[in-house]
Amino acid sequence: MRVRRHELTDHEWELLTPLIPRAATGRPRVDDRQVINGMVYKIRTGISWRDLPERYGPWQTVYTRLRRYALHGVFNQALQQVQAEADAAGDIDWPVQIDSTIVRAHQHAAATGRKGGASGDETDDHALGRSRGGLTTKIHLACDGKGRPLAILLTPGQRHDSICARPLLERVRVPRTGPGRPRCTPDRVVADKAYSSRGFRAYLRKRGIAHTIPEKIDQRRHRQAPGRHGGRPPMFDPETYRRRNTVERCFNRLKGFRGIATRYEKTATSYEAAVTLASFLIWARSV
Repeated sequence: MRVRRHELTDHEWELLTPLIPRAATGRPRVDDRQVINGMVYKIRTGISWRDLPERYGPWQTVYTRLRRYALHGVFNQALQQVQAEADAAGDIDWPVQIDSTIVRAHQHAAATGRKGGASGDETDDHALGRSRGGLTTKIHLACDGKGRPLAILLTPGQRHDSICARPLLERVRVPRTGPGRPRCTPDRVVADKAYSSRGFRAYLRKRGIAHTIPEKIDQRRHRQAPGRHGGRPPMFDPETYRRRNTVERCFNRLKGFRGIATRYEKTATSYEAAVTLASFLIWARSV
């Protein structure tokens, strides 16, 4: 099959096809690969749904199926499956970097009716918040040592990183290909000063996770003020911290998808599905 630009390769389709739900009855469906190629083209280029090329079928079909897959967690399952196979092969580096990035919401995304409250799995704010840049969404990301997404979390743009550190790490869940519980505990967490707090360090110690997080200047002053009674400084390895740019490179890969770099989707569910699909493609092209 001839593969056009911004479409699934044969290898990516082989990884994804077992997870695609298929109806047993009903009228003939538009080909699944054709429809998913339309989704990939959409998030790669950031075009409007109505401008989707006709070769992918009716745009309403592509959009409806994206919503259906998002609600059923199809892309989450695909991402976990490729992570599980990589972990079984010893291909995941478990020192994990965490960080966040701001994404500007396009006026089409900002036009959603947010006053009606939550509906189903959707939050009442749709992960849209007000910050200096206007309406924005923040993507919180945990990636492995090779710069591949392990977990994502969407929040409104003004949400502070430290508040979201725990729920982000709790989303790290790599299943086993055989028996055994999923792996949820990194060897080490590497993060910047935004995550420097006693509460978060205590949380990591409780879970047995080492960390490399620089101490804020004001925290150092408060600790040093009582003299030796202020306690010892947290362990910090500058050589390990130099590798923190791995998470920045991961963000660059994600934002290579124009539909991720700017948010056009009205609902957080659809936008998270797009980010998850992009994460799956990053993994699929690295294994």
